[in-house]
Amino acid sequence: MLEHITAAPPDAILGLTEAFKLDPNPHKVNLGAGVFVDEQGRTPILATVKAAEAALLAAAQTKSYMPIAGDPQYRRLVQELVFGAGHPVLAAGRAQTAQTPGGTAALRVGADFLHKFFPQAAVWLSQPTWANHRGVFAAAGFAVKDYPYYSAATQDLDTPALLAALRQVPAGDIVLLHACCHNPTGVDLTPAAWAEVAAIAAERRWLPFVDFAYQGYGDGLEADRAGVLALAERCPEMLISSSFSKNFGLYQDRTGALTLLGADAPGTAAAFSNIEIAIRVNYSNPPAHGALIVRHILKTPALAQQWRGELDAMRQHITGVRHKFVEGLKRHGVPGDYSFIARQKGMFSFSGLTATQVAWLRAEKSIYIVGGGRINVAGITPANMDYLCTAVAAALQA
Repeated sequence: MLEHITAAPPDAILGLTEAFKLDPNPHKVNLGAGVFVDEQGRTPILATVKAAEAALLAAAQTKSYMPIAGDPQYRRLVQELVFGAGHPVLAAGRAQTAQTPGGTAALRVGADFLHKFFPQAAVWLSQPTWANHRGVFAAAGFAVKDYPYYSAATQDLDTPALLAALRQVPAGDIVLLHACCHNPTGVDLTPAAWAEVAAIAAERRWLPFVDFAYQGYGDGLEADRAGVLALAERCPEMLISSSFSKNFGLYQDRTGALTLLGADAPGTAAAFSNIEIAIRVNYSNPPAHGALIVRHILKTPALAQQWRGELDAMRQHITGVRHKFVEGLKRHGVPGDYSFIARQKGMFSFSGLTATQVAWLRAEKSIYIVGGGRINVAGITPANMDYLCTAVAAALQA
């Protein structure tokens, strides 16, 4: 039965990492997958994570199954991260959260839940968006459409086109929004734009689904939730996917959450019971380790404060790399104004490199960049900065 199945193409992002590992070039640079690295090129384990793991190991007494929706205290702490402790939607019982294996599982569980009840709805994605968004929602059975987001001419948000398109989204459709650190552009909505998006969602009655993968990497934990709070103020219903790969460095521990916001507590509870069914038939119940780390850190005041400091340091490091990269491109004579890279937020930059230039950089210089020109700025280090800038200069002349 299987002999006539042809090989699938490699993943647009993770496939690059596999190719990078096999490349013998000692100067190779991986700017594909969104992974933080420090100045030495390492993806470190946070000190708070190590402390939490030590405490969990000492106290562990069982490896029994987690509940379908995960650890109750973790779920409550995630809600406080997303909305802020004491937010009215929490006090009213309008939010329910499920622990998931990473943000991708949260997106897929949410997609499966929504498609079960709204199979005729379309899901609208920003153009461009994270490559896996389309695959996740299409695999759940949705028709996927695009709304304009980024202007290549201005290297900035195309706010008029964005708002005009969202005003045309039919009632009952689903709009995927990036809470902060937009992937792949690094360009975020302003507070004023978020307010308008929330007003449009409430008026048009489409459902916001917010991907919150980088909380703390934009302007800080509290500032980065501005879009979620704007939507919560105007919209009775919403889904939010959270990931703790980046802000806790738990990439391999697959730690995330799906939060459902409903109009009232009984309605939220009824809908959430169907999310639990979607989980049960997918992976039954979530892995414990990463979530217990997050829970231990957030419930321990000293560790929570230390973690905030570690997160701030990672964000400030990436901001510094952005500025140094812009300066390096200028110093190496790369034509054009790349100051927009310093204004972007989070790990990623929509560099403006063409597909031909990206292919040349990989073939000639062993520099691995996603096909659309998205660069993981967090992968740039002092050791590879000059090599990268020189290579970009050569690619533009090739």
